[in-house]
Amino acid sequence: MQPEIDLFGLPLKTFGLMFALAFLAAGAVLHRRLLERGLPGDWAYEAIFAALAGGLVGARLVWILENLSRVRGDVLGSIFSGSGLVWYGGVIGGALFVMIWAKWRGTLTLSVFDMAAVPLALGNAIGRIGCQLSGDGDYGRAWDGPWAMGYPDGTVPTAPGETVHPTPIYETLALGLIAWLLWTLRDRVRPGCLFALWLVLAGLERLLVEFLRRNDIAALGLTIPQLQSLAMIIGGAIWLTVVFRRHGSVTLDPQRGMMRADG
Repeated sequence: MQPEIDLFGLPLKTFGLMFALAFLAAGAVLHRRLLERGLPGDWAYEAIFAALAGGLVGARLVWILENLSRVRGDVLGSIFSGSGLVWYGGVIGGALFVMIWAKWRGTLTLSVFDMAAVPLALGNAIGRIGCQLSGDGDYGRAWDGPWAMGYPDGTVPTAPGETVHPTPIYETLALGLIAWLLWTLRDRVRPGCLFALWLVLAGLERLLVEFLRRNDIAALGLTIPQLQSLAMIIGGAIWLTVVFRRHGSVTLDPQRGMMRADG
């Protein structure tokens, strides 16, 4: 556990460092993908900035909506507070801002969604390393298994002597695998299907790991993140089903390679 490191006398939050690294890695992947598709690589930095801005705005606004009773007396102050972010709000806000950017650049097609799939998975995987280093409370339930861990020095510490499921590690491994799989499929599936696969796989990963976490049950025996994950899985599955019924397959003819139309 290392919530903070000292760099030449300057205290730096490890979560913030991993957050920045996640966007840098996502930008590097997007840069390569843009070049593969014959588009300017520099657009990656514009898209990542749009995703960062939209993600922060969306994550913050959704947190405020979910905690209106706590911030009702100072909504404006809460907007600019340094705490309170909701991951799915960040995904929605980031996606919206990137769509606006793509529309401005004249490239708002299904391929834009596909190009976001690997960066989303990879960025999330790296971000969970930040959760692990900072011990921010994303760990799981009490457990005394062979790789159980305690977070006594975390920003949200565990009780003295308590060990739990290190769920941030589980998610980093799972999301890293998802990122690798999506990257290998980037030229093998029809436009839009890579993003749909991300919805299904990322939703399934979050749905399963939540069974080990400490979040409260919200409805149907599931937590709020699990209900959100179900929505992702269903949305992605419907998307893939529509493509399959329209084309008879979600995969591309290998002879077509990258020269494919959006639709």
